[in-house]
Amino acid sequence: MRDEPRTPLRDALQHAIRPSRTQSTAALWAKSLLNAVLFFGIFMVALPGLADRLAPAALPIPAGLRSWGAGVLALGGIAAWIACLDTFSREGRGTPLPSDAPRHLVTTGLFGLTRNPIMAAEIAVIWAVALHLVSASAVLYAAAISIAAHLAIVYVEEPELRRRFGPAYAECCTSVPRWLPRLGRRR
Repeated sequence: MRDEPRTPLRDALQHAIRPSRTQSTAALWAKSLLNAVLFFGIFMVALPGLADRLAPAALPIPAGLRSWGAGVLALGGIAAWIACLDTFSREGRGTPLPSDAPRHLVTTGLFGLTRNPIMAAEIAVIWAVALHLVSASAVLYAAAISIAAHLAIVYVEEPELRRRFGPAYAECCTSVPRWLPRLGRRR
């Protein structure tokens, strides 16, 4: 386990991550859906739309690629996100909300292919929106969110998971890639 330098911001963010106390799977789903409405509404509708309106420079993306690419990314991202919510609720006994995080380390389902399938699914939908808008500013927004997500995972979430789950998470890190699944190789 490597020692991460401590900063007040990182400490505050890690302190905000708390295991869920919710017992009901239905209540966990309801909280996850609330998270979805807020996250999707802000990060996948409002902010990309605002970026597009502030600097609407169009990109030369063919209509077919725009429609099909955005559709595949959006549907794949939403399907993966729903599958992850089910795994978080049933096995992890928590939600994607930092203040209602899973009580148990989840390494099954999509979490057995990549350590961050929820974030990867959300980023896929953000890129789908950027592709659909065909806007340079929306693409820059998607790139910035992708970088911010990576930094949040590396410097906030992973150290917190190491602290909470210890050797089990360390084993997960050695056998499951952070972002992209290893094709053709099972754990």
